[in-house]
Amino acid sequence: MIHRVEAEVGGRKLTLETGRVARQADGAIWARYGDTVVLATVVAAKEAKTGIDFLPLTVDYQEKFYAAGKIPGGFFKREGRLSERETLISRLIDRPLRPLFPEGWFYETQVLVSVVSSDQGGAVDILGMVAASAAVLISDVPMVGPIGAVRVGRVGGQTVINPMPEVREKSDLNIVIAGTDAAVMMVESDAKEVSEEEMQAALAFGHDALQAVIALQNKLQAVAGRPKRGVPQPTRNEAAARRFREEWAGPVGEALLIGGKAARQAQMDRLLAQALEGAQAEGPEWGKEATALFHDLEYRQVRQMILQKGLRADGRGPADIRPITCDVGVLPRAHGSALFTRGETQSLTAVTLGTADEAQRLDSIEAGEMKKTFMLHYNFPPFSVGETKPMRGPGRREVGHGALAERALQQVAPDKEAFPYTLRIVSEILESNGSSSMATVCAGTLALMDAGVPITRPVAGIAMGLVREGDQFAVLSDILGMEDHLGDMDFKVAGTAQGITALQMDIKIGGLSFEIIQAALAAAKKGRLHILARMLEALPVSRGSLSVYAPRITTMKVKKEKVREVIGQGGKVIRGIIEATGVKIDIQDDGTIHIASSDEMASKKAVDMVKSIVEEVTVGQIYTGKVTRITNFGAFVEIKRGVEGLVHVSQLAHHRVQTVSDEVSEGDEVTVKVVEVDRQGKIRLSRKEALPARPEP
Repeated sequence: MIHRVEAEVGGRKLTLETGRVARQADGAIWARYGDTVVLATVVAAKEAKTGIDFLPLTVDYQEKFYAAGKIPGGFFKREGRLSERETLISRLIDRPLRPLFPEGWFYETQVLVSVVSSDQGGAVDILGMVAASAAVLISDVPMVGPIGAVRVGRVGGQTVINPMPEVREKSDLNIVIAGTDAAVMMVESDAKEVSEEEMQAALAFGHDALQAVIALQNKLQAVAGRPKRGVPQPTRNEAAARRFREEWAGPVGEALLIGGKAARQAQMDRLLAQALEGAQAEGPEWGKEATALFHDLEYRQVRQMILQKGLRADGRGPADIRPITCDVGVLPRAHGSALFTRGETQSLTAVTLGTADEAQRLDSIEAGEMKKTFMLHYNFPPFSVGETKPMRGPGRREVGHGALAERALQQVAPDKEAFPYTLRIVSEILESNGSSSMATVCAGTLALMDAGVPITRPVAGIAMGLVREGDQFAVLSDILGMEDHLGDMDFKVAGTAQGITALQMDIKIGGLSFEIIQAALAAAKKGRLHILARMLEALPVSRGSLSVYAPRITTMKVKKEKVREVIGQGGKVIRGIIEATGVKIDIQDDGTIHIASSDEMASKKAVDMVKSIVEEVTVGQIYTGKVTRITNFGAFVEIKRGVEGLVHVSQLAHHRVQTVSDEVSEGDEVTVKVVEVDRQGKIRLSRKEALPARPEP
């Protein structure tokens, strides 16, 4: 049976339907918003995986190019591995869903979201999140509540829900928010330096708006939902568990107070090995139980130290920031570089300045073909955490962290007209113990300034954590990796001294109240300003000049109708300039020309050559040109690149010329004078008037 529910969200109709397609999946939703349609399915294995202690959930989002009436580019002409955009949206769907699965759910679960129709309305990611939530909700896969999701924009001080792309371009705020009916679960945002108060108000506005989406899913579940599967509850030898806790609580508590990450982890590993060795006396199945109990002890003691004593594993208080050191210009040949170290987290970041033809070319069903001129790539090698693993391409974590840092810094990037460079920032994480993405923001700012990029203001980033038990909670500034793993929240905030440029929040519990959000934003601002102050001690302002190894871009403007002359037939003229000077040239349809070279003399030569081409030919001007063709009635002379004029046989010499070839040959250089430019732009030249008259005999 087909079931369908509808509601208006953000001025457009949202429809959720089930029962017509993909009926062999455990749950399937056909979701439509405007003319955008996505299909979301969920399937969970019938047998639990053994030997794991994590949720085996996979979420994949894919855009089908036929959805927008397009054929994919490339040799194979079909959709292949996920693009960076698809990877980011897959993460966006996964992050708010994951905490809502019950503990002990060890059944392989796969959520697939496919865009099958797109109206380029800018809401495929939001619709994908809603459809995925609804698919799990109506299935037999257990889940605590549905989630709703909306995008919040703000134009002229007015907040709007799910703005269209043309409205988003004018917005100073772009927030994707997901939540349950009671709390916020996930936030992904970039902003043009908005205040903490404005950000909180926008989040509250978005949370109110997503209630209609939640109500719609609940309505569908009431008529189409399947009974949920039970989650097997493990049996436990409580007497043995009590003895284990009493024996190991003290040693675990002492180990947690060891300052260094490596030394602390080494001691924890030794204690676990000892605990497992002793557990063998309890029976063959006790080893797995002992491991879980040991990690539970670690989890509880870290949290109790914070809540009861205000003490963290490395000895800091909740609001303390780890020691910071900043070095700039550490890579001699890079156009800009910085080494940012905060505690045991370290980012080496380099900036490269390129030309317009080095921009990244992208293709998506919503934005179409476009060029990306601001890129940030984040690399997380295994040695940064003292591990070994095969080196592959960037995973979802690397893509997500890089995208967050990119959004944070892009808000302060200079205008393309004032600084027409393609910018690539690369962050190499050399050490990691919490918040390497925010270290990338800090190192990226310093590297941009070291490169002489005129950013509007420096940006710093900080990661906040949370420990909450009942009504008691503590917000943690500059969290360690262990606090991220054992805590309840990962809340990253980047911004300038004026306001927030990017925000990302993930919750591991049932949601976050606005009381906690307010406290986290306030603490993040204080920490961000502290970090900014330390950064500016290393480099207060952007350098006044570019690296000697960076290309210099000279921008000039010509009339639109002159663009064709600069390019020449089949690109002959522009290729000639490039071959003669070695520069790179980018010509835009509006007549803007960018000439790039690290050689100042070559750049000047290219500019002069372009000027000579585009300058207007006027009567009376004298040129030295090259004879390109000879005819019976005269010779054609190229007086500047791509511009020819005719020297009539009568104008070749002061004496009477019988045959043109008697006076000139193809390839000869001759001096000529412009005697006429007619309405069609044809040029008449005279060699006779450019030569001195012969004296009378």
